[in-house]
Amino acid sequence: MEMTGERRIPAPRQQVWEALNDPEALRAAIPGCESVERTAEDQFQARVAVKLGPMAAKFGGKVKLENINPPESYTITGEGNGGAMGFAKGGADVALEELSASETLLKYQVKAQVGGKMAQLGARLIDSTAKQMADQFFDRFAANLTPVPTTAEAMGATTAAPARADVGVTETPRSAPEDAANAAGMAATRSPANAAATSARVEAARHGGVAAGTDTEYLDDAGAPGPLTQHGAEGPSAGGGKPVYRPNPRPVAPEALTPMRLLLHIEPFGLPLQFWGGSLILLVILALMFL
Repeated sequence: MEMTGERRIPAPRQQVWEALNDPEALRAAIPGCESVERTAEDQFQARVAVKLGPMAAKFGGKVKLENINPPESYTITGEGNGGAMGFAKGGADVALEELSASETLLKYQVKAQVGGKMAQLGARLIDSTAKQMADQFFDRFAANLTPVPTTAEAMGATTAAPARADVGVTETPRSAPEDAANAAGMAATRSPANAAATSARVEAARHGGVAAGTDTEYLDDAGAPGPLTQHGAEGPSAGGGKPVYRPNPRPVAPEALTPMRLLLHIEPFGLPLQFWGGSLILLVILALMFL
């Protein structure tokens, strides 16, 4: 497997170099990494959880740095063992190019070999998984080195956001008569007359009386036309619309379908349907096994 690529990192080259040699920075950037420890000036050991298609395992590996030329380049060589899943070994050439005082171009070229059960999954799956992990690593690595915006910059971005939000947005003009009707309705609900009428209905219901427009009116005379429509009922509606009556005024149609759960009470030859259904399924399974 071979893979090459490059990534722009918004940080000085020296800072990028130090992060590439910092165990904690590497642990935070490597997908599935559990630990990275420096065992020597130019050696690390790591433990990484890897998922490759239907297989998953934890790899323990050792990495050695060679051809070190700070802060420009080095070569990484290493190998890892994932137990029954297999093994991997290879190396990578990493180079840092200074684009500006605050931006660095990281270039890499990877060569690796895999063995064991991993090799049986196919080169296409291995290559796609390796590329995905590399993209995740560099995304995290670059994000960890991206400078945090200052308070003034954050406030400036917040202030400028409303101006950008209006771009490409068309505001639907409101209708003046509609606004007037809404305002009149709100004023009516807040009027002293409406408040007094509401208080009177509440007081009547509190003393056991009938309050117009409430459930007490409905319950006072169950045979009278109801103010609300429920379950296809008929009689005058509360808003004076189509006529509706009390809930469920019609008898049940004789041709109505029997609920499915009533079928469970049918017992051919004195045995429930569950018995006959289970026996049929068992016969089908036996036929598939022995025929």
